[in-house]
Amino acid sequence: MIELRHLSAGYRGTPVLEDVTLTFPTGCVTVLLGPNGCGKTTLLKTALGLLPPLSGEVLYGGVPLSSLSPAQAARQAAYMAQSRNIPTITARRMVLHGRFPYLSFPRRYRKEDFEAADRALSAADALALAERPMQELSGGQRQKVYLAMALAQETESVFMDEPTTWLDVRHQLEVMRTARALAENGRAVVLVSHDLCQSLRVAGRVALLAEGRLQQLSAPEALYESGALDRAFGVRVRRVETEGGWQYYCEEPPEGGVHNG
Repeated sequence: MIELRHLSAGYRGTPVLEDVTLTFPTGCVTVLLGPNGCGKTTLLKTALGLLPPLSGEVLYGGVPLSSLSPAQAARQAAYMAQSRNIPTITARRMVLHGRFPYLSFPRRYRKEDFEAADRALSAADALALAERPMQELSGGQRQKVYLAMALAQETESVFMDEPTTWLDVRHQLEVMRTARALAENGRAVVLVSHDLCQSLRVAGRVALLAEGRLQQLSAPEALYESGALDRAFGVRVRRVETEGGWQYYCEEPPEGGVHNG
């Protein structure tokens, strides 16, 4: 389990978020929600060791992240970034990069690495893209390959930063189903998304970030009932019950804005 203890995160000594205490348990999709600029990606990168914490600590299985080598950390947590450079290699070779934490130098892929890459491509609905050059793929196709690369790491925790970017609606739903399936199979899934309503449908827990703090951590239903989403986003979040569970949607705020009362 990955744990943040009294973590302050930011850039060049200036905090974006302060005193965040939060765990990412296995078997659960934890969604980081909040308005633009609230620090969702900053928190994600700090939890992964890509940014140093300004204060507090990050623990992987009770061990300080600062004491782990990059390879040791990468065997425990995979990262699907919001955007990446596009190398001149095939999709399968891109996905094989997810196996780097398990290889020594010089890197020579083993049979199990190719098998892991193909399993990941299949899980991300990208196996048909395996031999295609990355530069020839659409934005949505690349997103599926990047998801497969994260899955190929075969880690206990998977962090996804805006994983549905560039995807059409059907593939957005597939990615969210994949996130939920990963959690159901015992992984900790941490998801950053700007899609408020879609996130509420997939989340087991929601961490609401606003005004430099962790405002609330709860199940989507409890967060909705608290009114905290309305206040954080300046909209009216509403829901309707369907056969598939609660479906959330947003309305314009009433004249005069959303009030705290």
